[in-house]
Amino acid sequence: MWKLTRPDNQHDKLTRDTLLDLEDHHLVRIELVREDQRQVWVLTKRGHSEAKQLLEPKGIRVSALREEKHDPDTGELLGTSYDDHAAAVTSTAAELHRAGIGHRLGFQTEIGHRLGNGFVQRADLVVRAPEAGVPVLLLEIDRRTEDAHDLVAKLRRYWEWGRLLPKDADKRTVDLARSRQDAIEHVDHEKRLWRWVYPPTGREGLVPVAFVFADTTETKVANAVAVLEEAGRRYWAPRRYDTYHRGITARDYSQAVPVVVTTLKQLTEHGAGAAVWRRLGRTTEQTLTAALDNPDGDALFRIQEARADAEEQRREAAEREARRPVCTRCGRKFTDQRWKETTAHRTAWKAGETSVCSDCHADDVAREEAAAEAARLQAATPPEPEHDQEPGKPRRGLFRRWN
Repeated sequence: MWKLTRPDNQHDKLTRDTLLDLEDHHLVRIELVREDQRQVWVLTKRGHSEAKQLLEPKGIRVSALREEKHDPDTGELLGTSYDDHAAAVTSTAAELHRAGIGHRLGFQTEIGHRLGNGFVQRADLVVRAPEAGVPVLLLEIDRRTEDAHDLVAKLRRYWEWGRLLPKDADKRTVDLARSRQDAIEHVDHEKRLWRWVYPPTGREGLVPVAFVFADTTETKVANAVAVLEEAGRRYWAPRRYDTYHRGITARDYSQAVPVVVTTLKQLTEHGAGAAVWRRLGRTTEQTLTAALDNPDGDALFRIQEARADAEEQRREAAEREARRPVCTRCGRKFTDQRWKETTAHRTAWKAGETSVCSDCHADDVAREEAAAEAARLQAATPPEPEHDQEPGKPRRGLFRRWN
C-alpha cells in the first residue's frame, strides 16, 4: 500500500497514519500481521461500499469484500490466510508504479479473457501506462507453485485470444477467418477482438505479456524460462518476412505475443524502470520499453526492402542497358523510344531498318521523302517541245496527206 500510494516517500509513516485514520472511521481493518511484521489491511463492509461508490463510476473495478468472520466457539478471526500470490501481485504493481509505469488507479487484477471454447484466461495484473510507452501489459505473477508447462499453456491461450474476432464482426471478415486455419493472420488487428478491449500497443504483434517470478530461486526461474522459451516458441517467436528479396534480416512480429520476464526481487532491488526485463529470444536484460520494442522488426524491414528494391532496380537497369541495341551504321546506342519502336509488334512494321538508330532512321526517312518529292515534281512537269517543230504549229504525223 505504501509503495503504491506514496512511491516517493522514504518511509511509510504517512500511509500508516492514513490507514489508522480510516480505521477510526471503521472503513478499514487489520486482517493479519505477516511473519515479516507487515500488516495486511482490508476494507470493512462500510469501506467497501464507499469505495464502490467512489471508484466504479470511474470504471475502476473493486475487489470482492473480505468479510470478517469469527469462529463461533473460540471467537477466533477466520479467513486470515492472506494469499502470498496476491501479495506478490500487489508488490509488482507497487514497483511498476514507483518506476512511473502506470497510474495508481490504472492497475486491474484478475481480468478475464474469454476464449472461443468458453475458457476464461485471467491475467493476474493489467497495467495501462501509455505515458511510459506501455499502452497495455498483461502480467502473470508466478511463485513457482505450478509447472512450467502451465505457463506455456497460459501463453498459448493469450495467443489464441489475440486471434479471435469480435461477435459483431462483419460477415466478410468472418468468412475469411474461417476459410483456412491461418487466414486470421490476414485480418488486420484493428478488426480483431483484442483491439476492442485494449488500445493499440504502438508496436507489432499482439498484447504483450510479462512473467514476473516471485519468492523462488534463480535456478527455478532459469529452468522455467528455458521451458517457456523453447516450448512456447510458436507463440512468441517472430517469423521470416514473405519476400522474394535476398539479404532481409528483419523479422515479422505481427502474429507474435511479445513476452518479457523478470523477478520481483530484481524489481525491488533495481526498480521496474531499470534494465531488469529480458525478452524471450534475447540474451540480455533491457528496460521494459526497450525489451518490448522490435528494432529488427517492421521498421528495419521497410528500410531493407527499400534498399533491396533500389538495388534490384539498379541491377535490372544495368542488365537492360547491356541489352540495348547499337546502331550498325553510326555505332550509337538506341534511345528508349527507338528501341521500343523496333521491338513492339504494332510499331516494328513501320520502323524501317530496325538495325539503325533513330537519327540514322530519320536520315533514311528524309532521303526517301526527298526522292519521293523529286519524283512527284518530275511527274507534274510538262515535257519540253522538240527542236524541229515551230512553236504553235501542229506536229506532223508519220503519215500525212500531200496536196
